[in-house]
Amino acid sequence: MRRVDLEHIIRAASVIADVDELIIVGSQSILGKFPNAPEELLVSQEVDIYPKHYPERAELIEGAIGELSMFHDTFGYYAQAVGPETCILAEGWEDRLVSLKNQGTKGAIGWCLSPADLIVAKLSAQREKDFRFVSIAIERGLVSFEEVYQLYQSLDIEAEKRAVGLGFLSKLKKTT
Repeated sequence: MRRVDLEHIIRAASVIADVDELIIVGSQSILGKFPNAPEELLVSQEVDIYPKHYPERAELIEGAIGELSMFHDTFGYYAQAVGPETCILAEGWEDRLVSLKNQGTKGAIGWCLSPADLIVAKLSAQREKDFRFVSIAIERGLVSFEEVYQLYQSLDIEAEKRAVGLGFLSKLKKTT
């Protein structure tokens, strides 16, 4: 996916849900801060999205431009309805959101997770693909190891999950 594709999703989702502000929480939120992010981070076809003030309208978006829709068939990417509970985020994440608003979004704002918050969410998900994403983002310098470590430490999560994430970060620190 390219930044222009994310802008297209924001523009379309804004019209469908009749909102001006949307939250993007998945891997494509990296495009908010890094329009030319490494290709390895942009393999996903979906944009995890929900209206900022009306999260319940996310289903409208997915129904119109979601997976297997005509939109998806036409453009090769789609919107995935999510909500505020979708990912585990550190306190203050809303203050760190990255605004994506330009001609391509036609005035709508796509609030993308900050790179550090995205990486923390990926660490919390603890799937193999998420660990790969974390490694690439840190190795390429898109996010500071220290900031990610600090934010991850601040999460209110179970001890076992914390240990897995911190163990992964420790291994990564040794190789970078």
